[in-house]
Amino acid sequence: MQSLAQIENWPVPTAAAAVVRADGTLAGSHGPTGQRFPLASVTKPLAAYAVLVAYEEGAIDLDEPAGPEGATVRHLLAHSSGLAFDENRVMAAPGTRRIYSNAGFEALGDHVAKATDIPFAEYLRQAVLEPLGMTATTLEGSPAKDGVSTVDDLVRFAAEVQAPRLLDARTVLDAMTVAFPGLTGILPGYGHQRPNDWGLGFEIRGAKTPHWTGAGSSPRTFGHFGQSGTFLWIDPDARAACVALADRAFGPWAIEAWPPFTDAVLAELRA
Repeated sequence: MQSLAQIENWPVPTAAAAVVRADGTLAGSHGPTGQRFPLASVTKPLAAYAVLVAYEEGAIDLDEPAGPEGATVRHLLAHSSGLAFDENRVMAAPGTRRIYSNAGFEALGDHVAKATDIPFAEYLRQAVLEPLGMTATTLEGSPAKDGVSTVDDLVRFAAEVQAPRLLDARTVLDAMTVAFPGLTGILPGYGHQRPNDWGLGFEIRGAKTPHWTGAGSSPRTFGHFGQSGTFLWIDPDARAACVALADRAFGPWAIEAWPPFTDAVLAELRA
């Protein structure tokens, strides 16, 4: 895919990208796809997938109490538990605001570890990484932000989400559907959004503007971006997913570069 070569124009030391279709075939790749990059918050979809495996295995229930008083596993996955961004402090009643929360994902990791009697990083490895052959991916701390991976490995994950084998397709549909609709909140880097739609561990594009995906991205597009200059989106209407990893922190360069890149990828897929 010629569109992927646009990453060479990004003001970053190193970048790699790939597109994988819904049938699991690789549409194209560019750059060092085997190089490991810190994922930052692109860790969250991986962690969420492990939480959903724990749910399907019966170790936890999505609507059981977890995190602050009155919150559930579902609230934590959907950033609606009321926990603050980076500290274990309650800022709102569960289900009333979309407060993007690393602390919430850390509470999820603790909850699953307690329920399974397996450290969360190890549970993630056994439940998701190993079965998908993601041998270059590790969780080196917080389930909110301390994953390290490669484009090659994340292509395997994106293929799984589009055609699930580890989870029931209905569970994945739940994860990519808005949880607690209508909640407002801040999308980091892009300001206040009304509504600020999220599924279970995945951000949903909806009608958000501005946004890190493209003008041509369907409202059903879901995924995540990370402060380390990384993103993963899955567009069900385009029947494809795109992974891009870089080694420069998210900032104005990414706000400027990512949407036209995504639009070029989508245009090439349509062609």
